[in-house]
Amino acid sequence: METQLTGKDFITLQEWTKDEIDTLLDVSFDLKRKFAMGVPTPYLTGKTAFLMFFEQSTRTRNSMEAGIAQLGGHGNYLDTSTMQVSHGEVAKDTGIILGSYGHAIACRNCFWEIGNKYLRSLAKWAKVPVMNLQCDLYHPMQGLADLMTIVEKKKDTRNLKVSVIWAYATSHKKPISVPLTQVLLFPRYGMDVTLAYPEGYELPEWVIEQAKENAKKHNGTLTITHNQEQAYKDADIVIPKNWGSWVTNQDDAVIDDLLEANRHWKCTEEMMALADEDVMYMHALPADRGNEVEDSVIDGPHSIVYTEAENRLHTAKAVMTVTMGGK
Repeated sequence: METQLTGKDFITLQEWTKDEIDTLLDVSFDLKRKFAMGVPTPYLTGKTAFLMFFEQSTRTRNSMEAGIAQLGGHGNYLDTSTMQVSHGEVAKDTGIILGSYGHAIACRNCFWEIGNKYLRSLAKWAKVPVMNLQCDLYHPMQGLADLMTIVEKKKDTRNLKVSVIWAYATSHKKPISVPLTQVLLFPRYGMDVTLAYPEGYELPEWVIEQAKENAKKHNGTLTITHNQEQAYKDADIVIPKNWGSWVTNQDDAVIDDLLEANRHWKCTEEMMALADEDVMYMHALPADRGNEVEDSVIDGPHSIVYTEAENRLHTAKAVMTVTMGGK
């Protein structure tokens, strides 16, 4: 277990060693257990985290605000449209000043080719840990909660067939950060990951190369297919979720010909029947019900989406505890 993590930025799990991630998991399970028993966990008494949001949020904002309150600290929610960043203030100035007022900065900025660069600039100048609440490339908070949920439900992650599958949705052009994070992280835990999507929804080539390297190092695998039936076949865990065609098309239009040509990429009971009889359905939420997934699946016996969502709280608390508190 790695215990000296105070002050470490949390921008991508790829920059955390497996021992460090294991520490986060261990702390997450401990905090979940104490939450269930009503045991106080005042590990961040008197500490403040600034929570900057460039976009809407339900799970991320509330898991952070509730989480730091349960740890004895305070989360200061910042809608960036009401901050001077909306008038052009640069990340350097924001990072230095907010860092001098408190103990951490957390930020969601998903704008394509902007978000991660903004987070990196905050981290460069702030003298406190910077946490990524989702950017255009990574969603480490979601990735950690997903990993916790898989470990909690399956115990042994080795050789699990986990299928990350593109699905049709029309709500908005979603970031690639969730599937990108999953294909980088899961092979590090020995999982056999299948990435399935229609042509035109590729992830960056550097991601695929890194994921394959992670798989080779940790005895996992990465398979890429454009056939959704292949991804569902004998899967232990399926994660059908929409992401935008940002790599091949930077236009921010939600609905286009490519999207409409792939309406059949949907998680149905018929698709679930191809998977292992004990298959588990996961989704980061919010799901585009009726498009990405049938209600009978997301509300059915194979769905673990609410456990997955609850674990956002416990993993967020773990990240804050070890980076803002600790040694």
